[in-house]
Amino acid sequence: MTKIPEMLPNDKAGRKKAKRVLFVAFDDVGLLDLSGAQTVFWAADKAMQARGSAGYERCTASIDGGLVRSAEGLELQTDVLKDFRPASVDTLVVPGSPHMASVLDRSAALVKWLRRTSGIARRTVSVCSGAFLLASAGLLDHKRATTHWLMFDMMTERFPSVEIDRDAIFVQQGAVWTSAGVTAGIDLALALVEADCGHDVAMEVARELVVFLKRPGGQSQFSELLQAQAEDTDTFDELNLWIAGNLGRANLTVEFLADRARMSPRNFARVYKEKTGRTPAKAVEVFRLEAARRLLEDSTRNIDQIASLCGFGDEERMRVTFQRNLGVAPRDYRKRFASRGLGEAMV
Repeated sequence: MTKIPEMLPNDKAGRKKAKRVLFVAFDDVGLLDLSGAQTVFWAADKAMQARGSAGYERCTASIDGGLVRSAEGLELQTDVLKDFRPASVDTLVVPGSPHMASVLDRSAALVKWLRRTSGIARRTVSVCSGAFLLASAGLLDHKRATTHWLMFDMMTERFPSVEIDRDAIFVQQGAVWTSAGVTAGIDLALALVEADCGHDVAMEVARELVVFLKRPGGQSQFSELLQAQAEDTDTFDELNLWIAGNLGRANLTVEFLADRARMSPRNFARVYKEKTGRTPAKAVEVFRLEAARRLLEDSTRNIDQIASLCGFGDEERMRVTFQRNLGVAPRDYRKRFASRGLGEAMV
């Protein structure tokens, strides 16, 4: 196999060279875990080259090299991991797999390589369930991390020293970054590009890929509506969709919702709690809370307007709800999580 050239920080003329991003591959790797983040760095490399600056060199490698079959059935050509000197790697990206339990059973050599290389590369990143490989290598011991929401319990059982952040799109702990499920790897890669290349380049990449430029942490992995739809029944799907589209109404009472569901109030309240795990009143509250969070993050509306649009009635009722559920006031939430410049401008 062709020898991999070593990457140096600068050439003889002192010019910066491309940062090497090394993507780890293995049988049953999640294709989008790998390709989503890789596409972000590819687009960022184009943007940087257009500016006459060094971008990213993207490499994909596996323990043995050669063809690796993804979980979706696509075969990927890979280099050999040991051919990459750890010091030549700027960013190490470890994707996940929908079959991570079986991947862990056959990844002793990969885990050993990760343990050795991660301490030398500038930063190590996992996408989705790739966090399990980092945890196996001891890289997440007593650290905050995230992974796919379906695998929170599995992570806790296998690696109890890992502090799971169940609400984060991605988490940075020093030189180690972890992301939530699948497409969250795109959000994380955009954040890395922004850290390396600046906001303008990251925005250019986001526009090219037709995705939002996410900001560090704090955003829920899944919407309350999506979570409700993921329950073991579709009994109230239509009603939940209607509630989400009519949050500004003041009369979202049990009686009113029971009438829409064509049920008696008593039976409706019992069955709704049984099927969704929440009372109807609590469901309305969390739907309103999620809608308000999104408006605080992404809109220029003031707090009173958001409170009215989301059905809280006034700012004080919204403040109480935020404090009870999130432990933070709406104005402080906006300062922390609003889009760049928006938080300071609108509080």
